[in-house]
Amino acid sequence: MSQAFDNLTLSQRVYKHLREEILSDRLPPGTELSEVALAQELEVSRGPIREAMGRLAAEGLIKVQPRRRAVVRSLTPQELIDAYEVREALEVLAVRLAVPRVTDADLARLEQLIDQMADHAKANAIGDFFAANVEFHETLCELSGNEKLQEVHHRLEGEIGRFKARTLALRGSLDGSLDEHRAILAAIRLRDAEKAAALTAAHVRVPAQRLQATLAESAHPEATEPGPGDAMLPDALPLDTLPPDTLPGATVTVGAVDGEAAARVEAGSVG
Repeated sequence: MSQAFDNLTLSQRVYKHLREEILSDRLPPGTELSEVALAQELEVSRGPIREAMGRLAAEGLIKVQPRRRAVVRSLTPQELIDAYEVREALEVLAVRLAVPRVTDADLARLEQLIDQMADHAKANAIGDFFAANVEFHETLCELSGNEKLQEVHHRLEGEIGRFKARTLALRGSLDGSLDEHRAILAAIRLRDAEKAAALTAAHVRVPAQRLQATLAESAHPEATEPGPGDAMLPDALPLDTLPPDTLPGATVTVGAVDGEAAARVEAGSVG
């Protein structure tokens, strides 16, 4: 393991390693995690493995089953909608708490992250764009000063972030996302907490609204006759079973850029 983790306990090192493997999709949903196999692979005892799995289970990234069998969790479309709804509520609260506290240095930090997103969008570096995007939203939560809010939001970002390639069609264009981030920051600069909160809510809400609409259509197929290219997303179908280009909400062309799923999206915005 990296020397950068020397100041962490063994269980923290194992947790960090496994979490990164899950979020990067190197341990995809459905992968079984064996305490014995992991202990041998990481050359640690089973105690730290068990503690790390407990943290991952608490974050919703794995599901511990009988006889200490653990499996990397899938998410259904409805679970993703639920996660976005909670994330929206958290970020609205975070913005309202952050605006009275924000400093010029904080504003510069947020602007720098938007500039990074703009550079990544121009380079079509989708993975880097999403990393800067996540940091922007987590920074808003950090500026709230509420540690419990940050903790819950961090968990949700982990759950949602695992499916960034598959949900890109729901979330939309990078340019639209940049415009929305800039509008949020402009409202924060004006110390207009309510406007900033409303813009944040609208920004985060887009993917959930689009997915909810698709679920409603699939529940009432008689209301709208689907065309040959329309995507139907049953509530119980795990998102990891769906290729990225089957998700509704926008037109996407999928390719390979920097090891990530790259996409050209013709409508909407990225959260």
